[in-house]
Amino acid sequence: MGRYKQISEILKLMDDSDRIRNTSIIAHVDHGKTTLSDSLLAAAGIISEEVAGQRLFLDSWELEQKRQMTVFPSNISLVHAYKGKEYLINLIDTPGHIDFSGAVTRSLRAVDGALVVVDAVEGPMTQTETVLMQALRERVKPILFINKVDRLIKELRLTPEAMQSRFAKIIIRINSLIEKYAPPEHKKDWQVRIENGTVAFGSALHKWGFTLQYMREKGITFKDVIDAYTGEPEEVAEKVEDLSKRVPLYEPILNMFCEHLPSPIEAQAYRQTQIWPGDPKSPVGIGMAKVDPNGPLLMCVTSIEVDPHSGVVAIGRVFSGTVERGKIVHLVTSRRKGAIQQVYMSMAADRVVVDKIPAGNIAALSGLPPLQVGETLTDDGAEAPPFEGLKYVSDPVVTVAVEPADVKDLPLFDKVVHKLTLEDPNLHFVINKETGEYLLSGMGELHLEVTAYRMQEAGLKVNMSKPIVIYRETISRNYRGPSVMGKSPNKHNRLWVTIERLPEEVVEAIRSGRISEMQKRDERQRILMHEFGWAADDARNVIAIEGTNMLVNRIKGRQFVEEIIDHVKSGFRDAVNSCVLAKEPAYGLKVNLEDILIHEDPVHRGPAQIMPMTWRPIWGCFLLCEPKLLEPILSFECKVPSEFVSQVIATVQKRRGKLLDLVSEEDMMIVKAEMPVAESFGLAEELRSSTQGRAFWATQFSRWAPVPDSMQMEVIRQIRERKGLSPSPPRPEEFYDEE
Repeated sequence: MGRYKQISEILKLMDDSDRIRNTSIIAHVDHGKTTLSDSLLAAAGIISEEVAGQRLFLDSWELEQKRQMTVFPSNISLVHAYKGKEYLINLIDTPGHIDFSGAVTRSLRAVDGALVVVDAVEGPMTQTETVLMQALRERVKPILFINKVDRLIKELRLTPEAMQSRFAKIIIRINSLIEKYAPPEHKKDWQVRIENGTVAFGSALHKWGFTLQYMREKGITFKDVIDAYTGEPEEVAEKVEDLSKRVPLYEPILNMFCEHLPSPIEAQAYRQTQIWPGDPKSPVGIGMAKVDPNGPLLMCVTSIEVDPHSGVVAIGRVFSGTVERGKIVHLVTSRRKGAIQQVYMSMAADRVVVDKIPAGNIAALSGLPPLQVGETLTDDGAEAPPFEGLKYVSDPVVTVAVEPADVKDLPLFDKVVHKLTLEDPNLHFVINKETGEYLLSGMGELHLEVTAYRMQEAGLKVNMSKPIVIYRETISRNYRGPSVMGKSPNKHNRLWVTIERLPEEVVEAIRSGRISEMQKRDERQRILMHEFGWAADDARNVIAIEGTNMLVNRIKGRQFVEEIIDHVKSGFRDAVNSCVLAKEPAYGLKVNLEDILIHEDPVHRGPAQIMPMTWRPIWGCFLLCEPKLLEPILSFECKVPSEFVSQVIATVQKRRGKLLDLVSEEDMMIVKAEMPVAESFGLAEELRSSTQGRAFWATQFSRWAPVPDSMQMEVIRQIRERKGLSPSPPRPEEFYDEE
């Protein structure tokens, strides 16, 4: 504890929610988030000012330091004095690479404000838009820092007027995104403006920065900044150091946090309905609105770490009540109880033991039973619904087959994989029952590369296959014939089904969480009827949602349906999780249960009879609807000097890419395109070599699109052979029965 001088001040400020600011730093990769954080930590005395900018303190993992790239979000708390008052700033530094965008989503649930960092030369990039969209979906208020202003002077040699024009373009772009994604009531008042102090400029590497008000206060102009970078190298170094003393970066940034970002009591009032579906007038709802430390406990777990000494450590935001050592809590989603053994404050890689942490703060807890990210903690015996599910911007679309190099390491392999998937919900691990393969899925090549490195760190040597792309299976048209019948293996039960394709807007509503199996039936019925025009019976009788697929019960007047419906749901889930074309997940299916006949003797209607009776006609009907394989498509944006634009376009087209737009921006060209994930491997090396390292690019998951007809059967054959299946998909008649 002695390492952090401000601990006692932090603990005092935790009780005053008016003086707390929970904030995150978000940006595109390499735009300077962690470098900026160093200046803020130096101001708090956590690191020395001399090493700030190079220390990258919040990149505490060895690989992060090596690659100079944030992989894990990092929490730290610091105190800042502003206008005669002390404020507690709980800060989360987040990753910028698209492969780790899931970590950004989780971090944003815990904060109320976000500092968006943009490189002055590159401007807002694809990932800038993604992280800002994520923040605004969570009702997190943004402010803006335009970083690397020194590059405009040293590299582009811009005049003060040209620099201001560049800034104006960046601000207009950020405000257009706020207008697009912000909640309706905040589209105007959350716009960032130079004149009101919600925009700052500076250089995180050289530790200087200012807002307009701070410039006036210190008597600084852009001409002074340009002068500081003019002259011989020794002279420039001296002048830049002097500039960092006149306008130290930490001061305007921390002032912005205190003045322009909301306190928990302001933010929870408007965030509550977005992130928690409970009754605002219930005791828990009132406690959340008031940020009441004495109210009922309500905490959302946003991150999990598995510590060799403390076990599972759950980190999250306390929205109501207080977490303290020894308290018995209820895990709402997993329906379990647990006792808090220890309460911590997270200080980057360290955890500081404290007695308790009240509402409005971020806490770390050990001693709880195994739990998942997104878990809701309440007082034992309290009634409260769980928080809304976290909405990720991308799916895990790249898979590798992985196995321990030595078979005797299987127990360690099991332990390490369990730890990694617990800490990172965007890693999916499954065992293919038919082939015996261990399949690990992630957001991209880098995500899986980092995972392999973490396995090695844990002392586990593994063999990994080349990346495998995950596909989806869907239908080209709705089923038009009579209901397809399936019989149970003992022939005593019968089920009739039909299949339709869900409209894309319904699929998007499922993916965004607006429609879910967990929500109240009346609310789901209202959305499906009024927004998507569904018939009342279908809207009311959605009984299961798995992935982006729905099960609708149209059965009327039959006996014993309630007794076997859970087995039918299990059969439906099996059918859509591993569909029939290539054993890939189904996408956008509406499966309708039309009729059923069930044997009156319970011994003849167990799961072994009902589940095959369900998935067989679903697969048979699916194969009658002109099935298609869908592949994941990436959106691609690249900023490149105009002399290299033809090389970028050639690279895109060679990879089955489609050029969408070509925009000129001063001396740079912006290439906007999309390409299949299957063709994206090795893209980074090719772009670097073909543009002499002068291209700045980003990719992110965009959508699912049909594999071209000319390639469908070949891709299906390759997938089936890799999975140890026969090369050709089965015929429909293999799965359904005649009367």
